[in-house]
Amino acid sequence: MLQALRDKTSGWIAIVIVLLLCIPFAFFGMEQYLFQGSANYAAKVEAPPSWWRSAPNVWLVRKLVWQSEEVTPEAFRSQLEQVRQQQRSAQGEAFDARDFETIDSKRRVLDALIDRAAMRLATRSGGIAVSDAQVRDEIQAIPAFQVEGRFDPQRYQLALQSQVPARTPTQFEQLVRDGLQQALVPTAVAGSAFVTQTEVDRLLRLLGERRDVSFMALPPPAPDTAAVTGAEIQAWYAANAADFVAPESVTVEYVDIDGAALPAPPAADEAALRSRYAQEQARFVDADQRLVSHILVRVDADADTAAQSAAEARAAQLAGQARTTGADFAALARASSDDDGSKSGGGDLGWIERGLMAGAFEDAVFAMSSGEIRGPVKTDFGWHVIQLREIRSGARVGFEEARATLAAEQETSDRERGFNELIGRLVDQVYRNPGTLAPAAGEAGLEVRTLGPFARGEGTGIAANSAVQRAAFSDALVQDGTVSDPIELGSNRSVLIRVTAHTPRATRPLTQVRDAVIAAIRTDRASRALQRDAEAFVARVEKGEALSAVAISRGVVAQDVRAVTRGAPVPDPAAAEAYFQAPVPVGGAASPGMVALPDGSYVVFAVTAVTPGDGADASPQERAALHQQLQQLVGNEEADGLVRTLRQRMKITVVESRL
Repeated sequence: MLQALRDKTSGWIAIVIVLLLCIPFAFFGMEQYLFQGSANYAAKVEAPPSWWRSAPNVWLVRKLVWQSEEVTPEAFRSQLEQVRQQQRSAQGEAFDARDFETIDSKRRVLDALIDRAAMRLATRSGGIAVSDAQVRDEIQAIPAFQVEGRFDPQRYQLALQSQVPARTPTQFEQLVRDGLQQALVPTAVAGSAFVTQTEVDRLLRLLGERRDVSFMALPPPAPDTAAVTGAEIQAWYAANAADFVAPESVTVEYVDIDGAALPAPPAADEAALRSRYAQEQARFVDADQRLVSHILVRVDADADTAAQSAAEARAAQLAGQARTTGADFAALARASSDDDGSKSGGGDLGWIERGLMAGAFEDAVFAMSSGEIRGPVKTDFGWHVIQLREIRSGARVGFEEARATLAAEQETSDRERGFNELIGRLVDQVYRNPGTLAPAAGEAGLEVRTLGPFARGEGTGIAANSAVQRAAFSDALVQDGTVSDPIELGSNRSVLIRVTAHTPRATRPLTQVRDAVIAAIRTDRASRALQRDAEAFVARVEKGEALSAVAISRGVVAQDVRAVTRGAPVPDPAAAEAYFQAPVPVGGAASPGMVALPDGSYVVFAVTAVTPGDGADASPQERAALHQQLQQLVGNEEADGLVRTLRQRMKITVVESRL
């Protein structure tokens, strides 16, 4: 039998069948074997090329001609950390690190990166480019790179070097270029949005609308005291189990190390103070100062040679005039200086010290003699003519005058050193005995205290500190039961904590919450009874009965209010919102409705008349502001719609295991 099977599968028919089967495998599924192992991205966005918009989404075509952008795991983690820091800064102690780590939070961050990748693909496919001039103008407009409102190359270099990680100008320029390229299309789409005057008029009529309303207030229901059966209790508990969840909680033991409570260090002797004075004597010498005036001939740093030469020549002329003609320097500065900040004061810059002015300007000033006029001196702002009016040499503070300051600083330094040495010894004890605080407490002569149980976001004492909260609910301390690293509470104060008990978030058993369940059932009963009454009153008004008569039957008085505006507290903003959601009354019949208020009461109302707003009442400034706001809203929505449309036309692959 096997031989017969072999004979039948070795002929030319079998070969043809095998070749036919290879064709679908070449287009479907082979990428799983060939490329999945080498992929290294958190998300990948792919789109057909501009020259073949209808290119089919099959593996071979997609691999050969489609364009792609990847979101790397490193880029995702960097963005996630940036968003984490922003939320922690915004929320303060309310920030929940564990909640932030959920897959939903991560997907929101990743979706923003996918939107950027989709826009990069779209701009590249559309041949959209950003010029060098646009990049330069964008960088020079960044306030962090400016001095006195003007771009400063030195400040630019220092700012790039201080970033984490540090960037070169080329890298930063590419970053700015990418950002501009991604923003060009959405910005253009948003900017192309328009709003007609008819739409503005309609919105003004809606915003200015007034409604005449009758309403009656039904006070919160009286407490329900009827019996509650066991079946009702069990059913309510099962249906509302989420309302009876005990939050996650921990109990901790801790050692509080407060530097202020440590014994005072011995007073520093004379030799130590004199040694400190000698080491830091520069602190006790007032800096040399110069009283300076100047005249500025402004010229851009990137101006051409002719402009630079012309400015230099004018500065040289002013310098010669100030030196040789006996001209009043202050009057000359008021008449000729381009520095708006000092011009009105005759060019006076006041007393300056080293480190306050541009390098070339400062070097010239501190090389001049009193009364000297020097110039032209070149800086990034232009050419300067400088007058040194007076020199003030720095005065030295003697040791005896500085003794009290030195002694106080030495005591503070000794306290900090003693505190840090104690923390170091405690950490050594923790490393030797990670599962107990007793050795560390014994080393410091301190008491091991207990606090808790407390839930996340709750607690008193050290448990109210956000850093302690984060450590107490961290997986490392909860699962391992080890002692934490020192947690800083303030200057020269830290704690060591250890989680001694942990209770996960869980639904409380019915035996513990039986009274709360009964109270909830009775509250719900009373609320539903009041709701049924309100619905019955609305039904009566719908049948044509006057609201005032309905109110009398309830033993309350209906109130008539004319020309109610949106958001008016009549009797509550939530009620006013319901008034404006009710249909416009037709044929003289009132338009009734009801709304529950936060305190458990109900308002039953009837809208009796509607007066549209009049756009003519709005001033030109109000109309212009409303037009701009509406146009901005429309533009933002259209830009968001563009991104959504782009994503629908692209293939997006997400690897959640790399998030």
